[in-house]
Amino acid sequence: MKLAPVPITLTQCAKTFRGTRVLEPLDLAIGAGETLVLLGPSGCGKTTTLRIIAGLESPDAGGQVRFGDDDVTRLPIERRQVGMVFQSYALFPNLTVRGNIGYGLKINKTDAGLARQRVDELLAMMRLDAHADKPIDQLSGGQRQRVALARALALQPRVLLLDEPLTALDARLRDTLRSEMNALLRSLGVTTIYVTHDQAEAMELGDRIVVMSAGRIEQTGTPRDIYFRPANRTVAQFVGTINRLAGQWRDGAFETTGGSIVLARGVSRTQAPGPTQTPELFFRPEDAHLADPAHAQLRGTIEAVSFLGERTRLTIGGAAPDALLIDVAGRVELARGTAVGISIAPEGLIALA
Repeated sequence: MKLAPVPITLTQCAKTFRGTRVLEPLDLAIGAGETLVLLGPSGCGKTTTLRIIAGLESPDAGGQVRFGDDDVTRLPIERRQVGMVFQSYALFPNLTVRGNIGYGLKINKTDAGLARQRVDELLAMMRLDAHADKPIDQLSGGQRQRVALARALALQPRVLLLDEPLTALDARLRDTLRSEMNALLRSLGVTTIYVTHDQAEAMELGDRIVVMSAGRIEQTGTPRDIYFRPANRTVAQFVGTINRLAGQWRDGAFETTGGSIVLARGVSRTQAPGPTQTPELFFRPEDAHLADPAHAQLRGTIEAVSFLGERTRLTIGGAAPDALLIDVAGRVELARGTAVGISIAPEGLIALA
């Protein structure tokens, strides 16, 4: 079932509730067939943005929402042809799986034969055939999530909106369904906006990610852009884990508590701030490795060891004013109190305003 994708444009969309501005004016263009993830902590404005796209909220005066060439700013949700999956799923407990999926078709008075065909198609797509006549309370969390998604797709929406649909599931099931949803969204090709505070979901599902904070957009980019080239500290500290090196520039080297880093030739200005900029550098735990303390850039002492299965995370003190987190292979065994050296890949160094 291939759905016709539509581009979405938000222009100067802000939202004020009872005199409090919860969403600053934002401009956002979403490509036809794109999966865009709105990522951020609770209260950052991501769900408000989704509700404005859905038609459940109206933007403040001057804001505009367009689906393709159509101005839908003042249209209610039932006239926007959107499918929506809520965090709670909002399924009808008195209806079977088939009844839930076909509910919208029944309300729209779709021909009975066509409605049954479409429901059967969705049951097969979601691997729910064997559960078609079961009541909702006999389904697992993952099955309910698939019923909610099938119901949203039944009316062949122009836009699919998902508001943290995996939050209520346990971690293992969430990982499985995330992978399944990724494959499904790629096959459908429908324009999708997905709200989450989970970085792993955002990285796997999004063609692009919009990182939001305090009612505004901090950065928009591909998952790789967001992770490897964060626009500012807010993005860097929210997405993944990052280490901070505070120190000073001297004779072309960055000096900090446990040593100095001489930057390689050809490093761009964004990676090597000049002397007038903030004397800080950042790097991800996986962009550093342990080295012989006698020849390493930085030297410190292991303060804590966390075995995480495929990797071991070391907390190292003394190498910088703040403790550093370094990831090594899971089979590596090191004791607290061990003196170590740290070398950082030049391309892993990040300078942030």
